[in-house]
Amino acid sequence: MTNITIYHNPKCGTSRNTLALIRNTGTEPRVIHYLETPPGRPELVALIAAMGTPVREVMRSKEASYKELDLDNPKWSDDELIDFMLAHPILINRPIVVTPLGTRLCRPSEAVLDLLPQPQLGAFSKEDGEAVIDAEGRPV
Repeated sequence: MTNITIYHNPKCGTSRNTLALIRNTGTEPRVIHYLETPPGRPELVALIAAMGTPVREVMRSKEASYKELDLDNPKWSDDELIDFMLAHPILINRPIVVTPLGTRLCRPSEAVLDLLPQPQLGAFSKEDGEAVIDAEGRPV
């Protein structure tokens, strides 16, 4: 059983790169495809609290529904914004990673490196070819 969880969208390059960086430690995380299995209110609220970030920073402001629902409007309370994320999980930014070292929205994907209890096992490059980890497992 792993002690790392990733809230993952396999269609997102940043999410795929983050998952690959976790696996590059030799660890297989618990992968939650949050669009198929969205978190409930208690879980989402707990994730946001653990990240210590404002609710708006956990939202995907580039999503069409964000603009359609006028979510940039300051009239919405945090509870209302959470309601929107529960009703439209695509609005939840990704990937969110939970480890014994903390919880974080891992954008860019390299942000996950500070959360991983195990070292990188070897070289890693992002899907676009950008080198992130060298052959000795050190950040580039």
